[in-house]
Amino acid sequence: MKTSPAAFEKSKTSRLEAPRAVLFDAYGTLFDVYSVGLLAEQLFPGHGPALSVLWRDKQIEYTRLVTTSNHGAHYQPFWELTRAALVYAIKRTVVPAQAAGASGLFATQVERLMNQYRHLSAFPENKDVLRALKAKSIPTGILSNGDPAMLKLAVKSAGLDGLLDHVISVDPIRKYKTHPDAYALGEQATGLRANQIAFVSSNSWDALAATWYGYQTLWVNRYQLPFEELGTQPTRSGSSLRDVLDFFN
Repeated sequence: MKTSPAAFEKSKTSRLEAPRAVLFDAYGTLFDVYSVGLLAEQLFPGHGPALSVLWRDKQIEYTRLVTTSNHGAHYQPFWELTRAALVYAIKRTVVPAQAAGASGLFATQVERLMNQYRHLSAFPENKDVLRALKAKSIPTGILSNGDPAMLKLAVKSAGLDGLLDHVISVDPIRKYKTHPDAYALGEQATGLRANQIAFVSSNSWDALAATWYGYQTLWVNRYQLPFEELGTQPTRSGSSLRDVLDFFN
């Protein structure tokens, strides 16, 4: 009798030891990076959604570029890459014909959008999930590309102070995810092996790389997208942060 793929996956995950800690990606997972779209639309009518998507895509592209080029010699903090990506997105979507002067023309809008990025909307289930994990005495934390100042303000703005045991930034090692050294920070902070930690991300590339590194992973597929086609699946998939609690049932 053949076992269905779904039954096989359930059997495989049931054999894993329950995680002893949970680490969350920040941007896109705890904090909604596309919540800036409303302000972007107010500032640039007709361009807000496209601008916010390109801003995010270029931001991630820049993290990979500075990590892999010249052994990281061109590293810049995440805040600076975020600003550079925004300026590029404005030039590309709003004023392609005036790209050379776009930075100066829209300095005020850039500052307003960057300030909004400091206070991204948090997904509504965050607090309940973190409280539930705390009730189970499960250590929690963030493992993020964000630099320390960005993360500190984002956590405070979202009202998550006191609910996270670790807020881990890649900035001290000057290497962004998906570099293995970035994922190693989670082991160093918790004192646990990767396979004893659940890593949660809404970014499929992040969930994939964390799986390759050795974490138990949850991909939070908020937008019903296909997973990466590289032959590896996350440990679990779900549509909400609440699905991380299934690791402990």
